[in-house]
Amino acid sequence: MVRVLIIDDQAHVRAAISLTLQAKGYETVGANCGATGLREFDHSKFDLAIIDIYMPGIDGVKVIKMLRQRTADLPIVAISGVPLKHTTRTALDFLPMVPALSNVVCLTKPFRPPELLQAIQQALGTRAEASHYHDHRV
Repeated sequence: MVRVLIIDDQAHVRAAISLTLQAKGYETVGANCGATGLREFDHSKFDLAIIDIYMPGIDGVKVIKMLRQRTADLPIVAISGVPLKHTTRTALDFLPMVPALSNVVCLTKPFRPPELLQAIQQALGTRAEASHYHDHRV
């Protein structure tokens, strides 16, 4: 079973993601901030992390970098819906330009369950095309 760590400061977002993934057979663990998410990661094994970019305390970019220091090939889906000032772009538009974040799959809030599942499949596929994840259909 694929274990997913969901780090988002909004409880309703964590709940919606968890329900969607649990309905497809994933095991989920939620964390309401970066520090809690890092503690969860250090105490358990996860196959994927879904991380909100804008959170109080440790922001999502820092959390992603810290997780990648722990597990370099960890599949990650970054989510955000906060537009940058005076633009229609979000921080997600700039993540691929940062070398340490180039393998992160980005998903803009709000999103629908099929978009979330597609992003997860893409993230898991970037880890190893021939792994057991490739055979996991959602």
